[in-house]
Amino acid sequence: MKSESAGSATGRTRNRRGEGALLRDEIVTAAERILEREGNEEALTLRSVAREAGISAPSIYTHFADRDAIIDAVLALAFERLRARVVAAAEVATDPVQRLVAGCRAYCAFGMEDPAQYRLLFGRQRTTRRQLEYPADMSQLPDVWQQNLQGFMVLVEGLRECVAAGRSASTDPVADATTLWTSMHGAVTIRQFLPGFPLPPIERTVEDLVHRIGLITS
Repeated sequence: MKSESAGSATGRTRNRRGEGALLRDEIVTAAERILEREGNEEALTLRSVAREAGISAPSIYTHFADRDAIIDAVLALAFERLRARVVAAAEVATDPVQRLVAGCRAYCAFGMEDPAQYRLLFGRQRTTRRQLEYPADMSQLPDVWQQNLQGFMVLVEGLRECVAAGRSASTDPVADATTLWTSMHGAVTIRQFLPGFPLPPIERTVEDLVHRIGLITS
């Protein structure tokens, strides 16, 4: 009698040798689908991810130590998508102020169009993780956070360009970009939680925030 082939119990064919990275990607993609469908990270369990990916739960441990490791991988992808979206939007404009506005609008659009991932990026309670002490020099941050904050650093560089062009009176672009970032976060979050509240269009709010907080002079 032939024994069952590995993977037959889950309906999934075992990856061939050298395809481990493919399985890892499938696990992350499965976690993203669950997050998008359910809208919160509580739905992400090792069993639910394994079921979504069509594999056995123990197979996950080959690539991820635990549920948090899967979420970290999803976060890394989401941060990169956010960065790429901000960069792509900013590159379209030639005027430094318009580049900054475009990048900020792209940031807010990401939060509005993909609320589940946005909440995962900025709404997680990291009580089990050591609290980072952010240095004045961002290059001193751990590599993983330098990577995750690249989208934010695009805004910092955008404001610095405005200063260099004589279009902003900011004397501390990092601090002002941080205030701008947190203000945009509030603008996105309040629209997610109070969808019926009579707020102005997000595009107008972003432009107003950029001009006020970025100290745009012309």
